[in-house]
Amino acid sequence: MRILIAEDDNLLADALTQSLRHSGYAVDAVSDGLAADTALRSQEFDLLILDLGLPRMSGLEVLQSLRTHNAMLPVLILTAADSIEQRVRGLDLGADDYMAKPFALSELEARVRALTRRGLGAGTALMRHGRLVFDQVGRIALVDDKALDLSAREVSLLEILLLRAGRMVNKSQIVDHLCQWGEEVSSNAVEVYVHRLRKKLEPSGVRIATVRGLGYCLQRATEEPASVQGSTA
Repeated sequence: MRILIAEDDNLLADALTQSLRHSGYAVDAVSDGLAADTALRSQEFDLLILDLGLPRMSGLEVLQSLRTHNAMLPVLILTAADSIEQRVRGLDLGADDYMAKPFALSELEARVRALTRRGLGAGTALMRHGRLVFDQVGRIALVDDKALDLSAREVSLLEILLLRAGRMVNKSQIVDHLCQWGEEVSSNAVEVYVHRLRKKLEPSGVRIATVRGLGYCLQRATEEPASVQGSTA
């Protein structure tokens, strides 16, 4: 899951970045509204954390621009405690939630989890797929109440596939949602991550099907890939 933070307070931006990365998210940060608008137009994110008091282009202008070309990206607004009018304006322009500064990082992370689930149509922190259960809060996967031994990358990959279970996910989408700026993940590396995760999921009866030329699809063992018949490898 990939998050963009638009915040001009460098100390706060660094704290948010480190906290969210520690929780398993890929996080990028910009310090002005114009950079945020450029990033949002050119790359894919799963959530925007947006300060309203940005230089060069205000947070409200960034939000208004975003909603003209991306109606679905969840947006969490950060505001000063006394800026009620700005909060109302932000919600009217299409923000999904807001937090007044100062705030607890634990509460922000809980809201981030809720918004990313909502943005991809998942309604609970516990995601179930057959015998497999994934806890988005604890960042652990269980089969029959036994935790799977997954690396941080494998956990993030599993979350991406679970949130799109039954749909095709190509390598480019995986890289977009798995990696932050400055990270280089090759298509071969994605294949390695998928191979390792596939083997660890085998005991659960859940499999990652490969459809040549299209990508990967998380399925139960008896299912066929959506809209593609007899093409798994």
